[in-house]
Amino acid sequence: MAFYKAVKGTVLVGGGALASVLGLSHFAHYRRKQVNLAYVEAAEYLAEPVNREPPSREAQLLTLQNTSEFDILVIGGGATGSGCALDAVTRGLKTALVERDDFSSGTSSRSTKLIHGGVRYLQKAIMKLDIEQYRMVKEALHERANLLEIAPHLSAPLPIMLPVYKWWQLPYYWVGIKLYDLVAGSNCLKSSYVLSKSRALEHFPMLQKDKLVGAIVYYDGQHNDARMNLAIALTAARYGAATANYMEVVSLLKRTDPETGTERVNGARCKDVLTGKEFDVRAKCVINATGPFTDTVRKMDDKSAAAICQPSAGVHIVMPGYYSPESMGLLDPATSDGRVIFFLPWQKMTIAGTTDSPTDITHHPIPSEEDINFILNEVRNYLSCDVEVRRGDVLAAWSGIRPLVTDPKSADTQSISRNHVVDISESGLITIAGGKWTTYRSMAEDAVNAAIKFHNLKAGPSRTVGLFLQGGKDWSPTLYIRLVQDYGLESEVAQHLAATYGDKAFEVAKMASVTGKRWPVVGVRLVSEFPYIEAEVKYGIKEYACTAVDMISRRTRLAFLNVQAAEEALPRIVELMGRELSWDEKKKERELETARKFLYYEMGYKSRSEQLTDRSEISLLPSDIDRYKKRFHKFDADQKGFITIVDVQRVLESINVQMDENTLHEILNEVDLNKNGQVELNEFLQLMSAIQKGRVSGSRLAILMKTAEENLDRRVPIPVDRSCGGL
Repeated sequence: MAFYKAVKGTVLVGGGALASVLGLSHFAHYRRKQVNLAYVEAAEYLAEPVNREPPSREAQLLTLQNTSEFDILVIGGGATGSGCALDAVTRGLKTALVERDDFSSGTSSRSTKLIHGGVRYLQKAIMKLDIEQYRMVKEALHERANLLEIAPHLSAPLPIMLPVYKWWQLPYYWVGIKLYDLVAGSNCLKSSYVLSKSRALEHFPMLQKDKLVGAIVYYDGQHNDARMNLAIALTAARYGAATANYMEVVSLLKRTDPETGTERVNGARCKDVLTGKEFDVRAKCVINATGPFTDTVRKMDDKSAAAICQPSAGVHIVMPGYYSPESMGLLDPATSDGRVIFFLPWQKMTIAGTTDSPTDITHHPIPSEEDINFILNEVRNYLSCDVEVRRGDVLAAWSGIRPLVTDPKSADTQSISRNHVVDISESGLITIAGGKWTTYRSMAEDAVNAAIKFHNLKAGPSRTVGLFLQGGKDWSPTLYIRLVQDYGLESEVAQHLAATYGDKAFEVAKMASVTGKRWPVVGVRLVSEFPYIEAEVKYGIKEYACTAVDMISRRTRLAFLNVQAAEEALPRIVELMGRELSWDEKKKERELETARKFLYYEMGYKSRSEQLTDRSEISLLPSDIDRYKKRFHKFDADQKGFITIVDVQRVLESINVQMDENTLHEILNEVDLNKNGQVELNEFLQLMSAIQKGRVSGSRLAILMKTAEENLDRRVPIPVDRSCGGL
């Protein structure tokens, strides 16, 4: 077996191709030249994409079935797998890519959304004099700069504040951050700087001010991870790679090498998950880029293969945007258990995370209440006591599995490096594992280099440095203005489309429905408080979306921003997809059920339901109970002990407020814990108790009843929109 530990700048050590063919073990370390950004040069020697638009999924499946042999078959449609496909196809290799779920359905869509070199890895490199960690950081900083260049619509520099609460830490952290700038060299985004206490509070007014000495601000990159992954896969498809999601590898195909008599992997038996149809895809080389499932594919090749992947779970939560400034992140360098927590603005919300703990491998990781509360407690430590950090303000939560590469006997995942490994089995299966999101391109380059060398493929050097991803080439910061002027879109919607689709935003705008209003002219929203429009559902199908889950989580990011909003948008999304894909009523029902399960288990909705149940305690003062009973009885005029839609309608009519019955049903259903079609006094008191404890926020019924009580005489309108809609 040949085993490459691929880290830029390490020294080449013995072992040749002959030894690999004979199955002798050796380790070879790549040493690659530092490559400066050169997207202009890349454009000069690269041919244009063979397809103006990615071919349909049906066309891709036909290509997979009817091609006698590919040069490279990539298994896995995450960032690294998609990167491998793009790297291979742009070298002129006949390339195929299969993914058992959707592109970016696993780890690649569940990241911290940062494109970074890793400040903490640089600290470890310096403290432990670890040259390998240093090289990894340097490589990541180069890749950070490249990614910001090739997908400017999906990524941008982000200032991150490191608050300092002890005087001696100020020079310590300053030196470390300046070294980070120094290692980046010409790829440094912007120079870091020091802020006084007063200036720090100006930039981040929610910050805990007691004992604050000052702060240091440095720059890293931020991106829309799932959309970035999709852009890589779509770009590969446009350059001619046969890419297909929902294609599961059932087994690996092998042939006997006539020269050596050894078995060689030469393809895979694939199954279309959507139809159940199976067929063989043959290739000279197979690359395993399956992230946490690395060892599953390796054991298809060799049942005795030792595990090289040790998975680690990282949980993130999303909170309302008012928890952080719009353009300043926060880094907690030393949490209560020694981990690092980021607190970042993202998509006009606030993302906080991550945890780091060993986990079992699963296709459906679930965020635990323990991890959610750990993050909330760490956030409380850094925010002002004026800001009440409430459990009910958690809008979404998810867990991602990091595919860390390590000695399988190691139990401490926090000390594991994220260096990537290229492993070549005796039968020629190329495995790329480990690494991090930021370095996906260099990982792909190393994997394809190894494939070319081991399998004697004819191809040139990698051409992906500076190669624009779909939507990036003709994007500009003012592109959204043209969308507003040419199509009559709302400014917020236009900005969202430009930042999501880049220069392809015009194609989405052309599909937008007329609103029937004076303004905006087109662009019917899927849900009122987010800029996603119905046209994105139609366009998402062109981007290989096959299920409602694909649409709410990876074509749009609704599920990652607010699970209640995602659930609210689901029926319309399913209706639109059903119309485009000719779904019958049973198929629509299955899609709704599957998507709701996804939201419930994987995106934190389960945690929401556990915050308010029919078993929830009522912890209220007697005076509060009396006050809430009086409020309840203003609606329950007949003293029945419960209220219904009719009761609410009666009160609203008395103050001249009209509300449609469906909205009222949704509002009551949020609090109807035993689902009997009515809200009982005990359920109302449980709700108010949960609100007081911060476990629930944004309850529309609570807001409506309080406002109605206050305005019965004044007769003013009652707001019923979700207030954050926390979990």
